[in-house]
Amino acid sequence: MGHVPNLKRIQETLEKDSRAPKLKDSFPSAPNPNNIAKASDEESATDTEESDVSGSEDDDTCWISWYCNLRGNEFFCEVDDDYIQDDFNLCGLSGQIPYYDYALDLILDVESSMGDSFTEEQNELVESAAEMLYGLIHVRYILTTKGLAAMLEKYKNAEFGRCPRVHCCGQPCLPVGESDIPRKGTVKIYCPRCEDIYTPRSRFQESVDGSYFGTTFPNLFLMTYGHLKPQKASQSYVPKVFGFKVHKP
Repeated sequence: MGHVPNLKRIQETLEKDSRAPKLKDSFPSAPNPNNIAKASDEESATDTEESDVSGSEDDDTCWISWYCNLRGNEFFCEVDDDYIQDDFNLCGLSGQIPYYDYALDLILDVESSMGDSFTEEQNELVESAAEMLYGLIHVRYILTTKGLAAMLEKYKNAEFGRCPRVHCCGQPCLPVGESDIPRKGTVKIYCPRCEDIYTPRSRFQESVDGSYFGTTFPNLFLMTYGHLKPQKASQSYVPKVFGFKVHKP
C-alpha cells in the first residue's frame, strides 16, 4: 500500500505531460516544396526577363555606334551606312584588308553564316580587319559634305581637344595624320591658331592610326568653313634673364 501514492503521482505527472503542448508544435512548419519550386520559377523568370531586356539593348547598338563610342575613339564620326554600301566609295580597299568581305559584313551588322566555322583566332582577325577597314573608309568619308558636317559638330564641342599652347588660349583643335599610309604614325591634333600639331592628351588615343584622319582633313575643313579659321597667334614666349631679353646668337 505504501507504493500506491507514488504510482498515483506518476499517473498525474503523465496526464499533465499529455496536456502540455508538444515540442514540435513550437517550431514553424516546414516549407512546402511546391511553394519553393514556384518561387524559384518566378525568380528565374524575372532574371530571364531582365537579361532579355539588357540583351535587347545591346543588340540594338550597331557596330559603328559601338566602335565610335569606345574609349579612345572619340575622334571618329559615324559613317552613314549608305556611304559604305556604295562600292564606288570603297574602291581599292579590298586588296588592303584581309577577310575583307567578313569585315565589311561586321561593320554593316550583316549576319554571315561562314563566320560560324571560324576559330577564335580567325574571329579576332576579322574584328581587327573591320577596325582597319572602318578607319580607311572614315578618312574618305570626312572629306565629303556629310562627313565634314559631322566633324563640324565635334569641333564646335571641342571634342578633339584644345591647343596646349598658352598663347592659343584654349583654341579647339582638329585631328590630323602625319601620313596617309596606315601604320606610319598615330593621330595628332592640329591647332589652326598656331598652325602646329600636338599629341592628344588622352593616352587612349595614342594607339589610333593617323591615316584614319589623313593629312588633308584639317586643311579642307578650314577651307570649307573659312569663318571658323582664327587669326594666327601673334604672341609668343620671350625668354628673359633678370628681366632682360635674351638675345639669340
